[in-house]
Amino acid sequence: MSTLDWDDSDDTRTLLSHTTAMSTKSASNGLGARHGTAQQRKMALVADALEKTGMGRYQWAIFCLCGFGYTLDLMWAQAFSLIAPRIQIELGIPNAQYGDIFSLFHAGLTIGALTWGVLVDILGRRVAFNATVGMTAVFGLVVGSLESWTGILTVVFFVGFGLGGNIPIDATIVMEFIPKKNRYLLAALSAFQPLGVIITALISWALVPHYACPFSTPAGSCKFAAPGADCCTKASNYGWRYAVFTLGAISLAAFVARFFLFTFRESPRFLIAHGRDVEAVRVVHEVASFNRLPSPSSLLSIEQLEAEEFERRGSDTTLNGDIEAGRERGRGGVQGKVVDGVREAGNHLKELFNGWTMARLTVLTWVVYGADYWAFSIAGAFLPKLLAERGAAAHFSTAQTYRNYIYTSLPGLPGVALGASLIEVKALGRRWAMVITAALMGAAMVSFVGVRSARAGVGFNAMEYFFQSAFNAILYGWTPEAFPARVRGTASGLASCAGRLASIVSPIVAAHVLSDGKGAATAIYIGAGGAFLASVLCVGLRETRGVEDADAGADPGEGGEINE
Repeated sequence: MSTLDWDDSDDTRTLLSHTTAMSTKSASNGLGARHGTAQQRKMALVADALEKTGMGRYQWAIFCLCGFGYTLDLMWAQAFSLIAPRIQIELGIPNAQYGDIFSLFHAGLTIGALTWGVLVDILGRRVAFNATVGMTAVFGLVVGSLESWTGILTVVFFVGFGLGGNIPIDATIVMEFIPKKNRYLLAALSAFQPLGVIITALISWALVPHYACPFSTPAGSCKFAAPGADCCTKASNYGWRYAVFTLGAISLAAFVARFFLFTFRESPRFLIAHGRDVEAVRVVHEVASFNRLPSPSSLLSIEQLEAEEFERRGSDTTLNGDIEAGRERGRGGVQGKVVDGVREAGNHLKELFNGWTMARLTVLTWVVYGADYWAFSIAGAFLPKLLAERGAAAHFSTAQTYRNYIYTSLPGLPGVALGASLIEVKALGRRWAMVITAALMGAAMVSFVGVRSARAGVGFNAMEYFFQSAFNAILYGWTPEAFPARVRGTASGLASCAGRLASIVSPIVAAHVLSDGKGAATAIYIGAGGAFLASVLCVGLRETRGVEDADAGADPGEGGEINE
């Protein structure tokens, strides 16, 4: 397709005619043949218009704001790992209940991934874009003010619930706005995750040790100590609260940036999928204006979309149903909206299993996510345990502990860079890049079994995280590319939910292995098996590099057409 020549004159009719002529020419060259429905043809027009807006100010703002959503995900996950011991000593939590904070956090992540994944395809990207971070900020700030274990657990669940939607939603949003030639940025989003670990480690390093009860406090919590005993008071253990308040403030700043400082426009692809053509055209114009392009109205017109609709109306029953659904949505009060939402969620789930090819892609994606999360959850929980069994774990000071967190997280940045680079290699693409990096992640875990020193342990832990970051970067970026816009959020959210479920189950399985006397090495082998399984299964995933978007009717797996 030729590039539109910009014209600063007031006569936009010439430009609109030129744009329409190009679209007609593209259709005659085979575009229409592949776009079986009018909705797919409209998606193609919208995608082409967004391509012309380029990688401008709006796209870079979206990338950075969504990237910071990735940062919040690991920032809070790391925070609870670091502050839980301090909460335990202050409140006198028995060891049997110590793991509840992690269970509730992961339960929130799991339910959040499912809920927000479904809602983003019903309510739109804009609501989820703001609500997930807003909820995380509010409940994150509340955690530091609580004094009861039950209250902390409840609020931690809602922090996880807000965070659960971040990765699937943010990747979907970025994918739907950036040009195809910049799709490597979907993988690059994951570079923000190691930053979250580093931020938390630095904040905790600065605040927690200076305002914390020593673990050797004779009487432990003052709640169970005799009067006058040397015990841990709230006033002497405020460090973890300072850290949580700081992280909450950072989360609040992210929400302010998203909601007040930046105006997020609803995704035109979502709007087209819901029969809201006029709004889709307006958003394309607004994005072009934000990017300071001349004559933004020449990129797309409602007349072009209507032409596709009328051309196919007689035979395209799917289109007519979507248009009517778009017109009726919002009528009938709150109860009607709830009913419509439930019905739409059910339709989206059915679409993920509409035909063998789509069902195969959906299930395979779920299993890959589950195998991936299975592997790195066991790695995070049991690599230190293996070191302790071998007598290699030194008695690190608090400062050394936080330093090691930074050392093992820094390789995540070049790991993400590796992933973003591999997907641009023509001989590899997304699929084979995932196959290779997942296998290397498993190999790194197996190699860890031979570690005998604390220094080597930090090094091999860093190597595992390097390949883990590379694999996850590609996987998270591939997922929204593989599914059509109408179910993209649902597909990404359900995949993330499957992974979160595996991250809850896998440490329990590994713990049972330990209780049977088989040692942490066996647990590590079980985790590595998940990485190797993901590597094998990735061979069967759909390649998305250099192929047409799923929105436009591209084959989700083996040459069939996606029914929009």
